[in-house]
Amino acid sequence: MVKEAKAQAKVRVGIETLWKALVKDLRFIIPKLMPNTVEKIELIHGNGGLGSVFLFHLGRGVKIVKIQKERIVELDETKHEFGLEVMEGILLKRGFSSFKTTFKLFSMKEKETLVEVKVVYGTERDDEDEVHMEEVATKPALSFLQLLEKFLIDSSS
Repeated sequence: MVKEAKAQAKVRVGIETLWKALVKDLRFIIPKLMPNTVEKIELIHGNGGLGSVFLFHLGRGVKIVKIQKERIVELDETKHEFGLEVMEGILLKRGFSSFKTTFKLFSMKEKETLVEVKVVYGTERDDEDEVHMEEVATKPALSFLQLLEKFLIDSSS
């Protein structure tokens, strides 16, 4: 069954800085943000645009699966919308049969961006786990945004 979870986060970084970090520099920034979780990210298909595939080499903090593949499935620079779909990896071993995260950015102030996070996921679990799965679905994206915000603020000062 396919479900959807939504969340929002305010990030104290301008929209263009955040967009560049999410879309253009993502594979270089993530290993710096989470070195125990992600050792490196390779671009294995495409040029970094729509349809490109990344191979995440997971670190010693991850016990079950050591790689994860993700594909860019949405990329709209005018709407500041960016989506990644997990093709293979740890999330698909933790109760999800599919997992796609979309980030949509809205400028609030010069150095403040609202990020709407939408996760569309498939699961085989019962409805009684729905609230738990919804939280599990959005938590990684929200945690990532907090780490990214701190990284971007620290590197600009």
